[in-house]
Amino acid sequence: MNKDMLLPDEKNPLIWINPGRMSGAPCFYKTRVPVDALFGNLEDGLTLDEFLDCFEGVTREQAVAVLGFAKTKMLKAAAKN
Repeated sequence: MNKDMLLPDEKNPLIWINPGRMSGAPCFYKTRVPVDALFGNLEDGLTLDEFLDCFEGVTREQAVAVLGFAKTKMLKAAAKN
């Protein structure tokens, strides 16, 4: 299996990506739950608690941290434009 890419970094991994795991989809660190599942479920109207009930391997802290990471990345990208 290829080496894991860790986001945002190796000291604070929230997301891991590996072409040999889940077809390379970004997943919550140390799970096989794709990060896209969080965004898709929230877009479909589920609450964070409902998402967490469906994906027991993900903690509230992980989900909130990933949302915060995505928000920060989006705002930084928007500020560059």
